[in-house]
Amino acid sequence: MTIQHLTAQTSPTGTSRQRRLLQGAGLLAASALMLTACGGGDGGAEGDDGGEGTTAAEGNTLERLQEEGTITVGIAGEVPYSYLDGGEPAGATVAMHEKIFSDMGIENVEAELVEWNSLIPGLNAGRFDAVSAGMSILPDRCAQAAFSDPEIMYTTTLMVAEGNPMGLTDLDSVKEKMDAGENVNLAVLAGGIEAGYAESLGLEVQSVPDAQTGMDTVANGRADAFAMTAISLNTLAEENPDAGVETTDAFVQVIDGVEQIGAGGTVFRQDDAELLEAYNEALGSVTESEESYLEVVGDYGFTAENLPPEDLTTEQLCAGELG
Repeated sequence: MTIQHLTAQTSPTGTSRQRRLLQGAGLLAASALMLTACGGGDGGAEGDDGGEGTTAAEGNTLERLQEEGTITVGIAGEVPYSYLDGGEPAGATVAMHEKIFSDMGIENVEAELVEWNSLIPGLNAGRFDAVSAGMSILPDRCAQAAFSDPEIMYTTTLMVAEGNPMGLTDLDSVKEKMDAGENVNLAVLAGGIEAGYAESLGLEVQSVPDAQTGMDTVANGRADAFAMTAISLNTLAEENPDAGVETTDAFVQVIDGVEQIGAGGTVFRQDDAELLEAYNEALGSVTESEESYLEVVGDYGFTAENLPPEDLTTEQLCAGELG
């Protein structure tokens, strides 16, 4: 299979494939987080179609892609999920799609790099045929697009200035300091699940378009902490040892007494049921065992803890039934 890069709108850092092990994995329960356009959660702001593009082709998308032999995926520039390495797409979800789409008879994967907040709008506008970004499966996102079976489990961490001068450990510690009247500047990825956590906790935040900007914001003193998935920020910190930042221990955020699941999948248009069904069938050969899973994503620092449990379903996550 060949992978091509079409356009680059953001530029993440990090090219090493040696990743830190994800610290901890909490699978206890989840609640439905309703994220607004400001807090994010639908993959894009209301009214943003992700840029100019054509509408989805009429007919069976799966048959069209198999006939053309090429699928275009939207990627977000988040290490180690999907990013550019020397100008070429790389990452765990890209590697997963390289295998899965090939097994489906679609030999070529082309990638378009866009800001996170434009992924679902760009998908629905027809700019690409799927989203390859490990996007978390949330009820409000499910209302706008169709998610594959769960592919990746993850936890959260904070990136802080070296030495962690404010002694932050998680979002609860940020809230405690804010409630006590301390000035804590928290950055979150626009459209990311952490933006929803912060909104649910009543935290004031500043939004950044990508992980690189988030790290720079902390390094330059414009934010005291940047909240994002642990494996992403751990990797970013490791690959930028002179940036003057570090990460806290990974944590599972609690909202209203309920520990939140971080489970991601591939995203399709709601009308592409045949494509989604074929994808889930091929995905099963990757997630059927630890060995088959790590063979595909292990080079990017993912471990057995990132493999979703067999009894976790997209239907449960979309309905907010866990917890």
